[in-house]
Amino acid sequence: MASLLNKTPAAPGPAIWISVTLLWGTVFFFTSSWMLSLASGLLVQGAFAVSGGDLFRVYAFHVPVLVIFALAAMMVKNLLDPKGRKQVERQQSVVEGRREKLFVSFAGSIATSFFFTGLSASTYLWSSGLTGLRVNLPPKVILVAALFNIAAGLAASLLVGVVFIMAKVGRK
Repeated sequence: MASLLNKTPAAPGPAIWISVTLLWGTVFFFTSSWMLSLASGLLVQGAFAVSGGDLFRVYAFHVPVLVIFALAAMMVKNLLDPKGRKQVERQQSVVEGRREKLFVSFAGSIATSFFFTGLSASTYLWSSGLTGLRVNLPPKVILVAALFNIAAGLAASLLVGVVFIMAKVGRK
């Protein structure tokens, strides 16, 4: 572990951006789908009843959306911080135990879970013409589902924090 602390980590490349976006995008696609169904039912608005087969058919359209999003986010980050200093400093702070002891990026979890609900809803709406799936998601349903999905984001953040504690990441 000492050798990891002495090395300056390199800024993540496209493979890391894509794999992390696919991981969290997949988690939040499924939680968003559930929250969209829940919000549609509770508000008695829109039409959103997706079966297992339909879920995976739309997910096949969602994967390229996630890859494009990951590459676009990486390019924007590289424009704002070309050498990746802020990200490297954050990584070192986590490894050294100076940040994120229980919640892994609390604010980031809220924003990510909220945003990915909108991205998932957009994929459903966009792909409905290609899949034949009947989807009607008014903005109110998407907003309520995104607010519900924040709980999933916080739970995921807490779970990763617990894993960090158990793995003793960030302890000297």
